[in-house]
Amino acid sequence: MKFDLFCGKNGANAHFNCIGFVLMNIHEHQAKGLLKKYGIAVPRGLVAFTPSEAVEAAKSIRSDAKGSVWAVKAQIHAGGRGKAGGVKVVKSLAEVEHEATRMLGMKLVTQQTRPEGQHVSRVYIEEGYEIKRELYLSVFIDSTTRRVTLMVSTEGGTEIEEIAVHSPEKITKVAIDPVTGLQAFHVRQIAFGLGLTVGQIDSFLHAIYTTFIALDCSVIEINPLVVTVEDSIVALDCKMVFDDKALIRHHDIMEMRDESEEVPAELMASKSGFTYIKLDGNIGCMVNGAGLAMATMDIVKLYGGEPANFLDVGGNASKERVTTALKIILSDTNVRGIFINIFGGIMRCDILAEGIVAAMREVEIRVPLVVRMEGTNIDLGKNILAESGLPILFGSNFIDGAEKIVRAVAQTEV
Repeated sequence: MKFDLFCGKNGANAHFNCIGFVLMNIHEHQAKGLLKKYGIAVPRGLVAFTPSEAVEAAKSIRSDAKGSVWAVKAQIHAGGRGKAGGVKVVKSLAEVEHEATRMLGMKLVTQQTRPEGQHVSRVYIEEGYEIKRELYLSVFIDSTTRRVTLMVSTEGGTEIEEIAVHSPEKITKVAIDPVTGLQAFHVRQIAFGLGLTVGQIDSFLHAIYTTFIALDCSVIEINPLVVTVEDSIVALDCKMVFDDKALIRHHDIMEMRDESEEVPAELMASKSGFTYIKLDGNIGCMVNGAGLAMATMDIVKLYGGEPANFLDVGGNASKERVTTALKIILSDTNVRGIFINIFGGIMRCDILAEGIVAAMREVEIRVPLVVRMEGTNIDLGKNILAESGLPILFGSNFIDGAEKIVRAVAQTEV
């Protein structure tokens, strides 16, 4: 799920990122392991890294598999796998081996992956179920109400964005007061929205809410949540996302991080203490502070440009950090210009200017670069940039800087 409705789509990458927050995804099989610890029913399953492991996994599940049916699921950090051929239901061990062989090593392209797709290095072999109904359920922090919110729909197996557009009346949202927690009237409202009895869904909702709070989740999405022919409620699929600022309390979850699933530039930024989100434009932005970064992207857009990223370098502008930031920006081959927009409040503008000059002498920059600075020691900072002899354009103010970088990029593309 892209959660465009709540956090904003992350350009072509469509990760679950909200501006100002760095979120960590885990694989489906890992998420289901966590759900199981909190008493939530999930299908039996085992992860496999080779076709032979997949067959052995299916054999070990077979005695409990409903009608000897298995699901073979590619494990990547993106939704839409089923439509892209990343989820197949099979009825024989030969089919398990065939699908595992096909999926492992493939580049799976869905509407939530990068254009080149995600490499599949593992598959999840899971028991099958006879399904009576497919439902949708998610728990997330709603930026409007600033509360943990449960959202459900009777249209399981369909992306929530499509339901919101075509059948919004089939969505039920319940915001939960953090003081009182999940209450009986919440359960009744959700049960009514799903066409279930309170008895069917009560324990599940309390368990999923407890899981969300206990693990400091940002998103739990179960799509589909199924009602079996035995009237059991089972989480047939699960996506979990965590705010990495809270992971210091969850070392077991931190160990689940799969760096191979992350965009290399975003991974480098995360390890450097930056907040970086790749976007679709061609003007790289280096800014300190999330608010100023968002304003910078807005003003670049206002004057006809397209931001290539959100990059907040924080309050330290040492040579090493500026160098790393420039390398991250330039790792995007779409970048045709760089706009450095810094407010020298915590940091001094002369220190920033020295960092920019030193970084530019180390990093080869072949695109226009505009610097706009304001704050402590601004005149000294301007002199350092002017006397460096480097091809740096200086923006006298916010608007001037944005206009200059947009114009410079336009000229290079003529």
